Amino acid sequence: MSIVDDIMKQVGVSKEQAEGGLGLIFKLAQEKLGTDFSQVANVVPGVNHLIDQAPADAPPGASGAGLMGMLGGLADKLGVGGLGKMVELAAGFKKLGLDMDSVQKFVKVVMTFIESKGGTVVKDLLNKVLTAK
Repeated sequence: MSIVDDIMKQVGVSKEQAEGGLGLIFKLAQEKLGTDFSQVANVVPGVNHLIDQAPADAPPGASGAGLMGMLGGLADKLGVGGLGKMVELAAGFKKLGLDMDSVQKFVKVVMTFIESKGGTVVKDLLNKVLTAK
């Protein structure tokens, strides 16, 4: 079973939503991990296709604007930067018709999948990205 199938089954979303949401998560990981992303990519077949399915970025400057930006900034100030990353992802998920609860469900399924395919080292690498301040 693929990670897309896992997301569709466990989160209850369409294939388009599953691929788009996974794309957002892996795109964030790719940006934050740089060359270390290859360790994640090695355990996720078709990861580049998934990244291509992520909704287009918000207009320049929009990431810091509005309620989502304010919540992310507040989360960082409170020392719960992981919430900040979840809020960043939430804006993209909203474009897919999904809510913040869906972000958390996606991340849980992704972490389980990554650990089962790549072990705790790769899981911890990805976890640092998703919970980084």
